[in-house]
Amino acid sequence: MARRIVFVVLVSLALIGSALPALAQKGSPAVLYDVGGRFDASFNQSAWDGVKKYTSETGDTVREFEIQNQAEREQGLRNLARRGASIVIAIGFNNATPISVVAKEFPNTKFTIIDSNVDLPNVQSVLFRSEEGSFLVGMLAALSSKTNEIGFVGGMDIPLIRNFLAGYTAGAKYAVPKIDVLSAMTGTTAEAFRDPVRGGELARDQIARGVDVIFSCAGSTNFGVFQAVTDAKKLAIGVDSNQNRLHPGTILTSMVKRIDVAVYQAMMSARDGTWKPGARILGLKEDGVGYAYDEYNKPLIPAAVLADVNKARDAIIAGKIKVPEMP
Repeated sequence: MARRIVFVVLVSLALIGSALPALAQKGSPAVLYDVGGRFDASFNQSAWDGVKKYTSETGDTVREFEIQNQAEREQGLRNLARRGASIVIAIGFNNATPISVVAKEFPNTKFTIIDSNVDLPNVQSVLFRSEEGSFLVGMLAALSSKTNEIGFVGGMDIPLIRNFLAGYTAGAKYAVPKIDVLSAMTGTTAEAFRDPVRGGELARDQIARGVDVIFSCAGSTNFGVFQAVTDAKKLAIGVDSNQNRLHPGTILTSMVKRIDVAVYQAMMSARDGTWKPGARILGLKEDGVGYAYDEYNKPLIPAAVLADVNKARDAIIAGKIKVPEMP
């Protein structure tokens, strides 16, 4: 009898042990948002749209963490991984160093980072050819300007943001070779992405210098830019999410970066077992970037202008137009 009891216990333990990897694999996905939070109507909110699509289709729960300061990044990632997340998705380039540390501590956990490249065997990096989408909105800005002066307001002064500027300038000059492009960056830290007061100041300065269209790539700092542009009855261009609805009649278009698609695909691939580490680069060809055209901005863009921009889009995809990145 004693031997039989021991045998039954051992078999039970073996069955439980074999089930543990499956249970761990089925853990909830987790997302760590960048500064500004998921309701910034821009970068983070696009990620949240991907989360919503995933939960509506699967019924799964997604753990979410919104950082309040830079020091919370590493600990936030660590806590999500420690709780058995099936995949941890970090939104924003500022998470590159923290994820490099935490991913080594949890080698069996999948990590995806948006907008930066981390070369580790359990990390997937999703990057966007933002310069390609910016080229198209640069064309729209130039073809819509009445003064031949257009502007750009960036958030944190980093290569990622200057890539937007490079594409925007190239597209504007492709459409109107003699166009002038004024540019300004909000700051040199991540706080530059949530400073609408400074954004408004920079926009008013450019408007005073003759600018009548401003492309703002600055997170929630955009709110200050948009308000200044609306007050001056000029035109603005949004970024990351479709921001056309925020100020109808003012937002000419939005340079859309499909972070929602990247987040959704990362979660689904972790769920169905097809997730892979390494770099993924999404441009116009992959429908990873583009510009928004809907009922809010349709009256602002003539059909002939739309046709020219779409023709350039096709030429970029075909490799006939090479869009420059930051020098």
